[in-house]
Amino acid sequence: MQYMAYVSREGRHWLAEFPDCPGCQTFADSDQRLPAAAEEALEGWLESHLVDGKVPPEPRSHRRAPRGSKLALVRVNPALAIALQVRWERSKQGLTQGEVAKRAGVAQQQIAKLERPGENPTIGTIDKIAKALGVNVDVALVA
Repeated sequence: MQYMAYVSREGRHWLAEFPDCPGCQTFADSDQRLPAAAEEALEGWLESHLVDGKVPPEPRSHRRAPRGSKLALVRVNPALAIALQVRWERSKQGLTQGEVAKRAGVAQQQIAKLERPGENPTIGTIDKIAKALGVNVDVALVA
């Protein structure tokens, strides 16, 4: 999963801003350091929304950046991507964690853990939750 960032030069620094994540931006002192800083800022922003019980916005496609900026893709780590996707799907269906847990035959605490940043659920648990939500898990290793 990736979010789009607008990258621009601001004086001697580089700026990355995320149009899908209001207020999420970061600076770096070189274009080589910006990707790591952007990934850290984005993940922190997304994690804080999950921890607060919010539904972070899904990434959208952006065809072009504002004048003076360029587009850059910023990766979200897989564990956080799973937490986001479960939260989004549960929210779309208007389900509580308890309702998903009942459908999946697991404890509500497992759903809460799955939606929490930093957890490392098994593929089996993810698959069980996905089936309870009526969606499929698709795993791929990409270069």
